[in-house]
Amino acid sequence: MNTDTLAAAQELDFSLIALFARATLTVKLVMLMLLVMSFWSWAITIRKHIAFRLARRESSVFDQAFWSGEPLDELFERIGPEATGASERIFSAGMLEWRRSHRDDGGLIAGAQARIDRSMDVAINKESERLNAGLSFLATTGSTAPFIGLFGTVWGIKHAFEEIAISQNTSLAVVAPGIAEALLATGIGLLAAIPAVVFYNKLNADAEQIIGGYEAFADEFSTILSRQLDA
Repeated sequence: MNTDTLAAAQELDFSLIALFARATLTVKLVMLMLLVMSFWSWAITIRKHIAFRLARRESSVFDQAFWSGEPLDELFERIGPEATGASERIFSAGMLEWRRSHRDDGGLIAGAQARIDRSMDVAINKESERLNAGLSFLATTGSTAPFIGLFGTVWGIKHAFEEIAISQNTSLAVVAPGIAEALLATGIGLLAAIPAVVFYNKLNADAEQIIGGYEAFADEFSTILSRQLDA
C-alpha cells in the first residue's frame, strides 16, 4: 500500500454516524426501519414487563380476598360487575352467570354449570388476548430483522462494487468505506432481532404462566359452585 492510499484511508471517518451519512438512500431507509423496529420492540418489552408485574400483584391480592373466608356474594357485591383486575373480571363473569341462572322461585335453570364455565372461559380468553397483545411484533422483528439488514448489506455491497468499477481503483481506501456501510445494516438488524427474540420467549412464557393461574382459579371456583349446585 503506497503512502497516498494509506493517508486517504486514515482520513476516512468510520464512526456510526459517518457510515450512516455515506450510505445510499436505500440502505439508510433500511437502517431507519430497523431502528424503529428495535425502538418499538423495547417499548413493548417495557410495557409488557410492567403489565405482567401488575397482573401478578392483582392476582395475588384477589386470591387473598377470595380465600379469606368472605362470602362470595359479599365479595361480588364489593367488586361489582365492572371489575378492574383480570382475576376480578373472571370471578365476576362466573358470579354474574351464577345469579342469572337462578329463577324467581330460587331454583336453578338447567345447564347452569356449563354456562358458568363458558362465561369464565370467555373472560380468560379476553385476558389472554390482552396479555399477548404486541408479542407478535416481537416475534416478527426477531424473525425478519436479520433478513432486512441482510438486504441492506447486499444493496450496499452492490453499490460499493459499482463505485469500484466506475473509479477502476481497488485500493483499500475505495473498497473499505462501502463494505463498512453495507455491513452496518446487518449489524443493526442483529441488534434489533436478538433482544426481540429473547424478550419474546421470556414474555410469552410469563403470559402462559399468568393465564395458567387464571385457568387454575377458574377450575377451583367452578368446583366450589358445583358443590353448591349439587347441594
